[in-house]
Amino acid sequence: MATTNFTPQSDVAIEQRAKEIRSGLRRIGRSYWTLWFLAVLIALALTIAIVTLAMTSSFDTRDLFGPFSLNQAVRGLVGMVLLFSVYTLHQQLQLMRTRRSLAEQVEISTEQHLLAEAYLKLAMVDPLTGLHNRRYAQDRLAAEMSRAQRLRTSLTVLAIDIDGLKLINDLHGHAVGDLALKAFGERLSKAIRGSDLAVRIGGDEFVVLLPECDSEQVRIVLERLSGIRIALDPGNVVLEFSAGWTDYQAGETPEQFLERADQALYLEKQSRKKAVPVA
Repeated sequence: MATTNFTPQSDVAIEQRAKEIRSGLRRIGRSYWTLWFLAVLIALALTIAIVTLAMTSSFDTRDLFGPFSLNQAVRGLVGMVLLFSVYTLHQQLQLMRTRRSLAEQVEISTEQHLLAEAYLKLAMVDPLTGLHNRRYAQDRLAAEMSRAQRLRTSLTVLAIDIDGLKLINDLHGHAVGDLALKAFGERLSKAIRGSDLAVRIGGDEFVVLLPECDSEQVRIVLERLSGIRIALDPGNVVLEFSAGWTDYQAGETPEQFLERADQALYLEKQSRKKAVPVA
């Protein structure tokens, strides 16, 4: 079976984007602290200058150079305020550009995150039935087997085939066949418990992982799968299926476990064929 290889480029891009955002936030923080420091410094300088001028003018009102010195001091103060205002305006423009850039970076990062989630979903979920696919099942099966062995609990694998799917495709077209697979997948997802996992292996093959499930519960799942009908014009298509299951045996590999489930399914199919009366 062909598999799709995913490179970590998207993760690298997201990490790089996050570094750029953090760097931009640090720049904004430094700019704000600089503005606050300069504002306090200017306010302190103005206060000292005004107090000094007031004290100087009150000491000697007959000083001929008093008005000239006061005029120069006022001009100096006005120039200082203007310089600070220009610098503040420049810093505000810089902060606006930085905020705009960060907003764009955040938007791009969000899009990349959503895209990464979409790729992950495509890698783990069968698009037709909405069930998990073989790739996800392999990891989950290994984890469930490890858990069953560690806790000494049971684990059952149920293998299912839809009977006559090729005939449905030949008689009614592949669109109806896809509809049959989708209907079966929906019914299967509703027939199992929240702790179970339903997987479409491929074609008309399905596998269900059933932790801590006895044979009676397996039969309940199978009963819930019976009676699926696909409405056509005219008539209906009734979906039939074959199923086989087996329990985990300590020490076996996932491949051996699935092979025994497939063997149980094969034996079930053979027994059903023998049960059909010959005309």
